[in-house]
Amino acid sequence: MGQHLTATLFTASDQARYRHRIHRCLEAFGTMVSEGRFAGAEPSTGVEIELALVDEDMRPAMLNHAVLDRSASDVLTSELGRWNLEINLPPRLLPGATARDLEQDMLDATWSAGDCARDLGARAVTIGILPTLAAEHLASDQLTEDPRYALLNRQMLTARGEPFRLDITEPPASRHGPSDGGPAEHLVLDVDSIAPEAACTSLQLHLQLTPDLFPAYWNAAQAIAGLQVALAANSPFLLGRRLWAETRIPLFTQAVDTRPVELRNQGVRPRVWFGDRWAQSAYDLFEENVRYFGALLPLAEDEDPFAELDAGRPPSLQELRLHNGTVWRWNRPVYDVADGVAHLRLENRVLPAGPTAVDAVANAMFFYGVIRALAESDRPPWQLMSFDAAEANFTAGARHGIEAALYWPGIGTVRADELLLRRMLPLAQEGLAAWGVDSEAADRYLSVIEQRCVRRSTGATWQVRAVAQAERRGLDRGNAVMEMMKRYLEGMEANVPVHDWPLD
Repeated sequence: MGQHLTATLFTASDQARYRHRIHRCLEAFGTMVSEGRFAGAEPSTGVEIELALVDEDMRPAMLNHAVLDRSASDVLTSELGRWNLEINLPPRLLPGATARDLEQDMLDATWSAGDCARDLGARAVTIGILPTLAAEHLASDQLTEDPRYALLNRQMLTARGEPFRLDITEPPASRHGPSDGGPAEHLVLDVDSIAPEAACTSLQLHLQLTPDLFPAYWNAAQAIAGLQVALAANSPFLLGRRLWAETRIPLFTQAVDTRPVELRNQGVRPRVWFGDRWAQSAYDLFEENVRYFGALLPLAEDEDPFAELDAGRPPSLQELRLHNGTVWRWNRPVYDVADGVAHLRLENRVLPAGPTAVDAVANAMFFYGVIRALAESDRPPWQLMSFDAAEANFTAGARHGIEAALYWPGIGTVRADELLLRRMLPLAQEGLAAWGVDSEAADRYLSVIEQRCVRRSTGATWQVRAVAQAERRGLDRGNAVMEMMKRYLEGMEANVPVHDWPLD
């Protein structure tokens, strides 16, 4: 979706040509998988971090293009909302002390964006959902001025045929922070654009894999998605309501849901999708995306993928890649070509941005370590638990955060922090060692995850407690959130792990 799209109207012949070409791409991709025409095994990773811009009152600052105009950074780009930016850090290998370099690169890129923002009277912040957003910020005129966003917005509204509805309720017995004993908080809002998607700022992790390794690693990522989101939850507020520990999950699902009620009732799958079965091959995942989801952007190219293969060149598979970018799996398969070589990547989209660079790298190292250990285990969890159980864990982790009750084979149902301490932390250590990650670096980041669990303190719990504390002093919700955000920024810029942030 990073390309510039200029088409304004699509005809029936455009749709037919695109359908023919995407199936041709899929067939070529299958040939490449069966013939092993991909880059070899290499622990190459990539990271994307989304930022929000805020003014001195902690409200969204619609300045992303102005910040980019002042920035000399080659890793900073615009994102969907006018208050959003994205950092795309260059690929790097896992072995050694690279994780420390990743943390420094995150800090440098965030500070660079922040310096440019400060010149404009704004600040840059890494957080799952900016809690000072208001309903007026979720309108179509708040989208970044870019043809691809305007086109995508129009196509998705046309596909849905009615406004997008946001309907999110604080879970019963919500335990991600103190409760005032009152009724559950509830948000219902109809919006005329996909701008609510821009409220979801995330940390996206990539891992290059060969086709034969891909299914095990994708399954491992799906199996731990609930634990990931529980341990990293950082999005408890939206439009003044305290909702899920990681409200970003239901918000993103609903913000780009092109199904009207009738199609939902018929069981048509949402475009933000956990999936419905364990993977047997990378091809299956791409094939499901083509089979289950209609084209939003039927832009066809002239390349013949089989002619490229016959000439010894990797095809771009442009139609397949474009379509794949409009199906938002939480763990997405990615096909790409770099330096004349095709490669396959796993893109993990579960995590929110922030709270700090050290927290973000800790989340990344935990992910890379655990999936390596699970993918290489003799009895991996997907042989011992249902896919539905993995999806239920994902929903529970998003709802309740660190307090979520999760199922794991051989243990049963256990709280997320206990599952981490009893089973997953040793697996993460084992997996990072197998990758060749320096033991000192592994200890640094896994200790952050450990202390988060020991203290049962995540970005979400800190936000909720800080706001509740301000409300007890007499501030209304809006001012309490603003005060919390000012303190949040202090902790973020100091790069102190969130479990060490004070509350008084």
